[in-house]
Amino acid sequence: MIYDVIGDVHGQADKLIGLLTKLGYQHNGEFFQPPKNHCAIFVGDLIDRGHQELQTLQIVFAMLDAGVAYAVMGNHEYNALAYATLNEKNPNEYLRSHKHHHYQQHKAFLLEAPFGSDEHLFWLQRFYELPLWLELDDLCVVHACWDSQSMSVLQPLLTDKQCLTPNALQLTGQKGTLEYDALERVLKGVEAPLPDGMFMLDKDGAKRRAIRIAWWQDNLSNQPIHEVAKAPSDSLAQIPYGTLSGDIDFSLTTQKPIFIGHYWFSGTPKPLSSQVVCTDYSAAIDVGFLTAYQFDSNNPSLSADNFVQYFHR
Repeated sequence: MIYDVIGDVHGQADKLIGLLTKLGYQHNGEFFQPPKNHCAIFVGDLIDRGHQELQTLQIVFAMLDAGVAYAVMGNHEYNALAYATLNEKNPNEYLRSHKHHHYQQHKAFLLEAPFGSDEHLFWLQRFYELPLWLELDDLCVVHACWDSQSMSVLQPLLTDKQCLTPNALQLTGQKGTLEYDALERVLKGVEAPLPDGMFMLDKDGAKRRAIRIAWWQDNLSNQPIHEVAKAPSDSLAQIPYGTLSGDIDFSLTTQKPIFIGHYWFSGTPKPLSSQVVCTDYSAAIDVGFLTAYQFDSNNPSLSADNFVQYFHR
């Protein structure tokens, strides 16, 4: 079997159609039919930022409904649920605040599916169908980080297909709890706190007091942040050189290949390690490529030769 693992689409339906076509998928009037012995896997973040939100969702979920694809939840699908769900512990607030910077992150999706509309509610219900991670015989797929310790915290809250329930959303939406931290690890990655008083501004202008760590590297603890961080150069420039990462509790417990999205890479794609591949090469921006990795279960070694990219002009 060849698994076509497709990176973060972010509402770029033209790029998705172009990539599927390049991979040999053909639309049969209902869904994109894969070539023989192929199956698509989407790594999450189907929505936000692009201008073809609903078309993207229609393409992906038609393939899921036809049984020719898998998909896992991204942090943007999770955030969309939290943004629309009142906090049971504080009914005057949503699980994700409606502050300006959060609205800006969701704006593209909400322009096509206005808040509270039938269409909005329909897609929110469908997001609940996306598992937080996927483990097949030959590979593992998760949006940001394959962290078995965090998964063991989340597992009792989920359905037997690793999907959220409304109760799980409430529990993982409470900041400062074990459940919240576990969800953050799986969908947003490993982070190292910055020293007291230090922060950086992300691409949306929000203050961040922690920085994403390249968990696929060895020797993460007490290393210079500039060497173990996965962050844009302008973000790293805000941190004094020599700042250390502190103790980072993380280890891989599977030998299977792991596929992720989330990290906004650019340039020529290549595996991150002998075990980990990222397929997010910034398709959300106009000049970014939508990227897939063709994983052959009969030849599982990871190679840069197996990436396929599409750029929509």
